[in-house]
Amino acid sequence: MDQDSNEVEQEQIKKNVLSRMKRIEGQVRGIQRMIESGKECEDILVQVRAVRSALQSANKLILKRYMLKCHAEASEGNSQEESLEKFIQLLTGFIEG
Repeated sequence: MDQDSNEVEQEQIKKNVLSRMKRIEGQVRGIQRMIESGKECEDILVQVRAVRSALQSANKLILKRYMLKCHAEASEGNSQEESLEKFIQLLTGFIEG
């Protein structure tokens, strides 16, 4: 993958993630309204599960964008070991929560 297509893909992912985050924000506000109006716990939990799933999907895209960025940095002459170590730290921190 050349640098231009890498940058284009990173930008597309960024726009996609921002769109997802806005949708998630709306879902969370809906959950708040459900709680305030006393909706059934089961219905609230269904919506919480949907938000969690949407966040997981966004996380995957964010990690993909980060991997593309690390690859581009390594290709530009930055140390591959340094880029890989940076990515490993990010990924392990993400997994550990």
